[in-house]
Amino acid sequence: MGLLAVYTVDDFTVGSVAMLTAYACVAMGLTVLIGGNGQISLGHAALMAVGAYTMALFLEPRTTALREVPVLSVALALVLAVLVTLCVGLLIGLAAARLRGPYLAGATLSFGVAVPGLVTYFDHWFNGEQGLPVPPPDMPTALDNALWLPDRFVALIGVVAVGVTFFVLANVKRSAVGRHWAAVRDDEIAAQLCGLSIPREQVTAFAVSAATAGLGGAVLALFLQGVNPHSFDLRLSLGVLAAVVIGGLGSLRGAIWGSALVVFLQKVLADMDVDENLPSASYGLLLIVVMLAAPGGIQGLLSRLGDRLPRRSTHHQGDN
Repeated sequence: MGLLAVYTVDDFTVGSVAMLTAYACVAMGLTVLIGGNGQISLGHAALMAVGAYTMALFLEPRTTALREVPVLSVALALVLAVLVTLCVGLLIGLAAARLRGPYLAGATLSFGVAVPGLVTYFDHWFNGEQGLPVPPPDMPTALDNALWLPDRFVALIGVVAVGVTFFVLANVKRSAVGRHWAAVRDDEIAAQLCGLSIPREQVTAFAVSAATAGLGGAVLALFLQGVNPHSFDLRLSLGVLAAVVIGGLGSLRGAIWGSALVVFLQKVLADMDVDENLPSASYGLLLIVVMLAAPGGIQGLLSRLGDRLPRRSTHHQGDN
């Protein structure tokens, strides 16, 4: 469906598809962290910034305190963004494993607020508030025609990133690792009695979620063709969290549905030229509506509707 959207939508709408893929990568990792392991994070936008700045630093040759960075392909830059963010997630996860509930949420929120300030402070490396440019990717020769503008190619990269993320996380959830995460989420004491290391499982879950956030941030940087501290503020973290809850906690498909709704809402509000704080307020309103009308989110609602359809069909045939 994503590949079909890249081919069929117009040049203006393809930007929304690229934005959707960036949100979906982050939201899928966050829904596994919250719904699959029971950890709460309010600072995933900062992890997206790590991936985005890694992409910017390694995709464009620059002379900095890190010496001259060679030009790398987009694929390798994406892999590097994932690996660097994975390492940062491991460090944060080590600290987060000691915290629970609101304390963990507060710690991740502090991290999300601190990263834009640190980026501005180290302006020699990150060019302060102006940020770094991200050049559009070089398209393959087979796609190098008038129909394939850079935004459409970035959307295609994003769709592939979503597919890879979905495949990896779906298999992790079904594996022993995913079952261990769920055991820790349900009852830490029982999981510990079964021989599981609670800190190890929590750190692993946070690192995996951070890696997907880095991938989403790198895709977003490609789409925006630049990265600056203002692109990864608290509103972005709230938007991703809203996508997770609206879609359905713990559901990978729900994370995609929720991301689509959040991106659509952002586009509508941008067209209306409303106050910049209104999107955050609209997320809160949406969360209240979803919790009251569909506690399982969009995916839970779709699952319930799907379960009822065969029953109605069988009942109808019995009457005849």
